[in-house]
This record gives sequence, structure tokens and C-alpha cells, in this order.
Amino acid sequence: MSSVTLNNIVKRFGDFTAVHKTSLEIPEGDFVTLLGPSGCGKTTNLRMIAGLLDPTEGEILIGGRRVNDVPIHKRNLGIVFQNYALFPHKTVAENVAFGLKYRDVPKSEIAGKVQAALDLVQLPNVGDRYPKALSGGQQQRIALARAIVIEPDVLLLDEPLSALDANLREDMRVELKRIQDQIGVTTVFVTHDQSEALAMSDSIVVMSAGRVEQVGTPEDVYNTPASEFVANFLGASNILPARCTGRDAQAAHLDVPLFGDVPIPGDKTGGVQQGPAKLVLRAEKLLVLGEGADTTGLITAPATVETVDYQGQTVRYFVRVGDEQLQAINMIDVHPFAEGAAVSVGFRPRDCAALPG
Repeated sequence: MSSVTLNNIVKRFGDFTAVHKTSLEIPEGDFVTLLGPSGCGKTTNLRMIAGLLDPTEGEILIGGRRVNDVPIHKRNLGIVFQNYALFPHKTVAENVAFGLKYRDVPKSEIAGKVQAALDLVQLPNVGDRYPKALSGGQQQRIALARAIVIEPDVLLLDEPLSALDANLREDMRVELKRIQDQIGVTTVFVTHDQSEALAMSDSIVVMSAGRVEQVGTPEDVYNTPASEFVANFLGASNILPARCTGRDAQAAHLDVPLFGDVPIPGDKTGGVQQGPAKLVLRAEKLLVLGEGADTTGLITAPATVETVDYQGQTVRYFVRVGDEQLQAINMIDVHPFAEGAAVSVGFRPRDCAALPG
């Protein structure tokens, strides 16, 4: 296992800067996700770590060793691409063994290492098959086995689950995290899927337009976003204009036109000072309430249901509160509220975060 360090990395393609000065420390053994929309620079960073692209500026260290000038085949990395890149004319066992043959592993040891890798990905009996005889999920596991059989210092995963259907993707992300935990390899995972990042990561690096917006644990980046971009990209948020009227030891007090005074806990205030601010309220933390509902501890306001998006166990409401349309995602008790229903909405101040205005 090795740590990965990026020091002031820049990548330009002609006049276009794909990655602006980026510094990042990935601890040994961690599962770190680069998360962001298409074109944000996450795959470019991964490819620079791999040695498939050279940085324009800055340095990359793996295990404390500068690798800018070290070719890809000497970096001891395991890589799984989006399309798996299996050799169709080779058997599964030959695919998995491919990297071992270029590492001077004795022939007498190769079969055992291949079988151990297939056991780890829970496909012990497919070594003599060809990739075309396997399902998409099985091919993904074989690509992973090929990457880990070489005992890499770092495992790089470039959107490896994106080609799978939704149910299989959820199953595979559990399997992938199980395998990473078992072998303990430092892992850099690239995805645009927020649920994958939140479910699998020790830490998340949220990127936008070639820049790092926030680095933190899944809980940190979700509950305490550092920017409006992070708040909107991870899940669904209501972002309301407000004014910070003062701070004390426990909270920053935001005057929100629709709701009055909202005391935001000190660890979720994002350094907000007196003056313009924004209130961040996650859609699932905004409750849509019928007549007679218990509002103890809630800040409430009257509202009207405008749109109902039924999703089975949950329902997404778009509600009108004053001049604002807000989004709420709630569990369904018996039946969802109907469009046009007069309701109230409520939330707890501790479920909010604040951003500078």
C-alpha cells in the first residue's frame, strides 16, 4: 500500500486548462473518490496518477516517491477502466494472469495467484471461460481480479460501474468496497454518481471546472457543503437567501424571509459572518405536514403543493412557500398529498447549513 500526493498539479491541453492547481493527499489504505460532472477534471487527474498523461506543472508522489518521469508499467498500479478492456481471445485465467507475466512471477506461482484473485471476486470456477460468455457484472469482477492480482500499491478505478444496470450497480459497489476493505489497497475511484461516492468512500473530492470544491468525509460534504455547487451536486437542496444577524458560541443566526430567525449550529456555518448569507436545506430534511401534525422543535410556514413526483417508498414534492418554490423528499405514510393541497412545511435548524452570501 502507498499514499498518493498531488502537489500543485496543472494540466493544460493547448490553451485549455483541464486541471487548475490541485493539491491532494490520499492516505495509505483509504478509498478516495473524485466526484463531479463530466468535464470537471476528475478523470484527467486519475490518468496523470496512472502515468497515461503528463502533468503540465506540479509533481505526483506515490509512496513518497516522485513518479512524474516514471512510466506507467513501473508504477505498480492496478487499473480498471469503464469498458473493462478484457482480451476477448484470451480465457478468464489468461486475462487475469496478463500482468503477472510482465513482472517476472515464476510460472509455478501464476496459477495460484490467479485462483486466489478469482476467489476474492467470488468467481472461482470461470477461469477456462472467455469474456463473451460472462455477464457484464462478471466481466467487471474479472477486470478487478486482473487489477489486484499484481498486488498493486494503488488501485485506480475509472467509472467501473457505469456500464451496469441500476440493480447490479448497487450490488457491485458493495462488493467492490468489500474487496478493497479486505486487501487494504489505497484506491482512487472516479465517478459522477453521488450515491456511489457517498456509499463507498472514506473521503470525497468534489470537483468542478478543473478545481477542487471540497474534500471531506461523505458525511461532511453532504451535511456541511463548502459551496453552493457542492450543495446542489450532492443530492437535492433548497438554497434560500438570508442575512446573518449575529453569532454566539453555539450558532449563527440567519434571518430567512420565509421562516424568520434560524439558528444554525456553529459547526455548519461555513465561516459566515454578519451580513448576506444563504441557508442550505436538504430536500429530505424539509417535511411536508398536514393539519394537526406535531411541529415541536420545527420552524414552519404555510405552503401549497404544486407538483407530486411519486417514487414508491418516497415522494418528491414541489411546494410553494411565499414567492419560493421548495423541494421536499419525504417517506410516504399512507398516501401522498395531492397537488393543490394546503399544507405546511417544517424543518429543524440543526438540519441546515449556512454559506456566505
